Amino acid sequence: MKKAVILVSSLLPVSLLLLSCSGTTSSGSSTSGLKFRAFVSQDVSGGSVGAGVQIIDAQTDRQGFVSPIAAGATPGMMVVTPSLGQTLVFSPADNALTFINNAAEAPSNRIILPGFTESLVVTSDSETGYVAVPTAAIVGQPPGAVEVINLNSGVIRAEVNVPAVRFISIGHSGNRLLAFSDSPDSDVPLCANQVTCLFVITPSNIGTQTNPVVAVPGFDHPVAAFFSGDDTTAYVVNCGPECGGTQASVQTLDLSQDPPVAGLPAPVPAASFAVVDGTTMYLGGTPVPASPCTGQTTAATSCGLLTVFDLTSMTVVNPAPIIITDGYHNRMAFGANGQLFVGARSCTEIIPPIPPPQDAEVRGCLSIYNTQTGAVVIPPANGDATGIQPISNRSVVYVVQGGELQIYDTTTDKLQKTQIDIGGEAIDVKTVDF
Repeated sequence: MKKAVILVSSLLPVSLLLLSCSGTTSSGSSTSGLKFRAFVSQDVSGGSVGAGVQIIDAQTDRQGFVSPIAAGATPGMMVVTPSLGQTLVFSPADNALTFINNAAEAPSNRIILPGFTESLVVTSDSETGYVAVPTAAIVGQPPGAVEVINLNSGVIRAEVNVPAVRFISIGHSGNRLLAFSDSPDSDVPLCANQVTCLFVITPSNIGTQTNPVVAVPGFDHPVAAFFSGDDTTAYVVNCGPECGGTQASVQTLDLSQDPPVAGLPAPVPAASFAVVDGTTMYLGGTPVPASPCTGQTTAATSCGLLTVFDLTSMTVVNPAPIIITDGYHNRMAFGANGQLFVGARSCTEIIPPIPPPQDAEVRGCLSIYNTQTGAVVIPPANGDATGIQPISNRSVVYVVQGGELQIYDTTTDKLQKTQIDIGGEAIDVKTVDF
């Protein structure tokens, strides 16, 4: 495995300021003046529309009266630092990662990554970011690297070779990272012959004589992990057949041992994404072959499954299948009133003819599961669900689906009356204030 390589650059310092509450821009100020904001990335430029990050008043569901924040050619995935001081925005067209100073509502720096990413995590102190770049070229090593970013100075200060790394999960203290690869590393004996590994990274060893990466075999195309409060145990989500493997499951990893030790996998029907609430994990995925849409009135013949899993007993909780849309599930978030929003891409869509007949079915990639009653709602909207952001202290969830920002009322699981028209194509949405 390749050891860390140190690089140097610079970034303007960032501070978090409290902004006064106002619906318009203050005289002489370039900021929106809004107290509770949501950022929406929009990736289309043309005519009067320019790609950038739009600012929304998340208290009143109105667009701020300011220009979009520049964030690369095609702003998409966004990650907000835990301190709320910065928003990191990835632009896939130019592999640019833009640092937005949330207080100033302006870009403070930009770096070019060595390839596409769909996974970026930040330490709890908001000092360091880690980015998975599966195609990063490493001299003398298989492609793939975790880029280590100093968020204060704005530089890529190191890169750690992890072959074909696609996703990263980070512990609470930041002293362990788990990196998940699309393919085994034939150069690592433990991971040869199509045995799938995950890779444990110890950040304190980066740049030292100690190899910061340890390969742990025995997993089945892992895609995510969640850590116990003391970071001694990771609960790993194995994607299995949906990602080219054999069996989806949840599996423990004992991080208190050196090297870490994998536990026995607990099978689940499907798992490409998950969220955790206390000791309960909710897993979304599409089985191979896909499930029938039993219990739903739909023209779709293929559906996915949501699984409720108890981490204490390592067992499936729901006795009957929970039917959701199919597709590759990669977005989930809890809204108010016990509503779990589950998003997917590349699902089976039902698009009515034009003009649509009365009561024509419309179906896309969003499912809403009521954790209190067990009911599932598939809203009548087309498109991939690429962003989900619950609005704190409100019964509202912002969803980006099919390139549109949609505002759902969690008391009805329907679109509320007030909506916002984001010009172009919206991709992601995040709140950036407490």
